[in-house]
Amino acid sequence: MPTIVQSSRRSQIVAWAVASLFVLGFFLSPMGAWTGPILGVWFVGTQKPRRGFLWMIAFSFIPALIFGWRNFPLTGPAQALEYLAWTLLAAVLGVLPFTFHRLVSVRLPGFLSTLPLPLAAVALSALVLALHIGAASMIGPSTFLIFWFAATVVWLWNHESHATEFVFAAGFIVVGGFGLFRHFSGAALPVNLLTGATFSWVCLGVALFLSVWALLNPGKRQTWANRPQTVALLKSPATGNPLHVVTENGRETLLSSSGERFPIRHAIPSFLTPQDLTGENGKYNHLYQVIGGFYDDTQRIFIALKGFSRDVYFRSYMSLLEVKPGDSVLETSVGTGLNFKYLPRGVKLSGLDLSPEMLANCQANLRRWQMDADLYLGNAESLPFTDSSFDVVFHVGGINFFNNRAKAIREMIRVAKPGCLLLIADETEKHVKAVYEKGPGGHLYKNRKEPVSAPIDLVPLEMQEIHLEIGRTGEWYMLTFRKPAIA
Repeated sequence: MPTIVQSSRRSQIVAWAVASLFVLGFFLSPMGAWTGPILGVWFVGTQKPRRGFLWMIAFSFIPALIFGWRNFPLTGPAQALEYLAWTLLAAVLGVLPFTFHRLVSVRLPGFLSTLPLPLAAVALSALVLALHIGAASMIGPSTFLIFWFAATVVWLWNHESHATEFVFAAGFIVVGGFGLFRHFSGAALPVNLLTGATFSWVCLGVALFLSVWALLNPGKRQTWANRPQTVALLKSPATGNPLHVVTENGRETLLSSSGERFPIRHAIPSFLTPQDLTGENGKYNHLYQVIGGFYDDTQRIFIALKGFSRDVYFRSYMSLLEVKPGDSVLETSVGTGLNFKYLPRGVKLSGLDLSPEMLANCQANLRRWQMDADLYLGNAESLPFTDSSFDVVFHVGGINFFNNRAKAIREMIRVAKPGCLLLIADETEKHVKAVYEKGPGGHLYKNRKEPVSAPIDLVPLEMQEIHLEIGRTGEWYMLTFRKPAIA
């Protein structure tokens, strides 16, 4: 029986209270000085470095012009350009610590990965002093603590630590409370124990040390040439020819006997063709490329605001699978790999998705969870695996809007071993109308040719134990069926 999902009023109140504090930060500067760095390090962490850097500059530069319009010089074009240049420079300098943190923290172990942001924020003052731009002595331990707190909250959030609420509440009481007290009372900041250029130069030195350490420790690299058993399960989605690994100019490629080439980028083999990104697949793949960095957090926040337990929600359908230690498990449309957390350790994980952005975030999640999985960029309607390759095959989310749902189901059955119980779960029409159509990108879901429905009619008749269940709230379905065992 699947786990029953129930709402918790306490969790819902806590989620709404925390969300309210962040909203308050946009209107109350003492609160924003505390919540702003948290949002900054979180946002940059969800994006590729270059894109995050440019977006953060836009978020800083444009509001500075809007709210500082009274300072805009009207004496001539030269003065106006100078004002714009200095405002842009200030925005760039403000964003640099977040970009530095984004680049370096991913290569540092454990809690040490929270240090690049505060070190860069303070070290920047040393560079400012060297360039004779402003007064660097304004930055000291108080700034270090605020930015370290922001990095710590995001680190705990990303690792789904139970201490996140406690640390966040403590920061609100100490940092936010003091900021509000100072704002309304006019009390001066306490004198820093160590201020000025000395503290900035110390932070700069440590930041440079961590940078060198991160560059010299890029982490382990997955090499496909050393995994013949895994490669033996692969085939060309187009011709069905077997594949082998070749190395050219230091890069690995999968090559078929007929000369087909499938590049391996960032340890992920790519089986995509231009035809795979046409129609509905192309339309929704573009959406996931945009929201891939936010996908986990938006889902997590949405579940929290409704008062549901995320773990209970995932186990409500993952508990239907029949997984034993040592099994080979495939998830099609794996997304960011969230379902992998709810599988027993000791299984061999594989995941395929159409979106490079989602797979990049899946890799990041696997590093946080200290898990390994073979990831593939490809179309679930043409799987690059030989017949009967996996003990467990399942799909959660995505099939509602495939080009060819029937073909995707047949492919899942083909690569599953005889006797395997397969699972397909996705949202119902009720959820699509209530959430997707009203959210960002809602125009993609409106004016559809037909409403969403569970694809029970697309399951081949020879399948056994076909069972459809609708979630308690009526917003998702769970379809299971068994591939017949060999007589």
